[in-house]
Amino acid sequence: MASAELEQLVAGLRAGGPDLGAPPAEARAAFEALLAGIPVAPDVAFEPLSLGGVPAMRAVTPGAAGDAALLYMHGGGFVVGSAQGYRGLAAELARAAGLTAFSIDYRLAPENPFPAAVDDAVAAYADLLARGFAPGRIVLAGDSAGGGLTLSALVAIRDRGLPLPAAGFLLSPWTDLACEGASLVTKAAEDPALKADALRICAARYLGDADARTPLASPLHADLADLPPLLIQVGSAEILLDDAVRTAAAAGAAAVSVRLEIWPEMVHVFQAFAFMLPEGREAIATAGAFMAGRIG
Repeated sequence: MASAELEQLVAGLRAGGPDLGAPPAEARAAFEALLAGIPVAPDVAFEPLSLGGVPAMRAVTPGAAGDAALLYMHGGGFVVGSAQGYRGLAAELARAAGLTAFSIDYRLAPENPFPAAVDDAVAAYADLLARGFAPGRIVLAGDSAGGGLTLSALVAIRDRGLPLPAAGFLLSPWTDLACEGASLVTKAAEDPALKADALRICAARYLGDADARTPLASPLHADLADLPPLLIQVGSAEILLDDAVRTAAAAGAAAVSVRLEIWPEMVHVFQAFAFMLPEGREAIATAGAFMAGRIG
């Protein structure tokens, strides 16, 4: 039985959320307006900076370890979204784990198609290493497209010979830009936030001339061997459910330690609505314990 808070959230999303398939400028403005309505805790200190030439935002909560980092990649179909818009979610995830958050403004499509976002994520991670963060004191995380980007970045970090971070946390990850998951159809009526057609438009804008099954674009198709432990959280009421399930299966088949959590009735990136959803707060606490437990 859905809670009153969840019913309120679903009704609001169905009433007219941003259309990710709209022209990029229009979609970006609508998406930022949505994110601007999410409360941000008053005790978080934010500071803009650059990581590897990538614009970023540092978020420090009381008691956060200064030598341990959460590197966060925001969602938005690789076309919309910003570190500013997701600053509250990144801060609360970092708070739960006792980490300092670094959210990056990776380059967006279609102006900067694949692999620009992957290159930016790896450059930001390399800069954290150069600043003295030990790899075992860094966690990579991201939601939706940023969740897929997190997994792609882990693969690229491994392939480029950099030391791997302690763990990866994927929130409702979009890992298959070919959009072949069955839940794009079977969960379409339940999902109040995402539409398969809009995802396909975003995929085309991001991919440019690349094939949709290119491993670093669609990390579901990548070799995941030797990656650090992964936590994947997803709601049962979202069209990207199968992306999460198939990604967990692929990671497990590659002998990667992976934990998949499917939260009943939850919507896409429900953790972002923790200010009103008790399940969002619980999921953040669970993820915080996972991340803190893997920091060396």
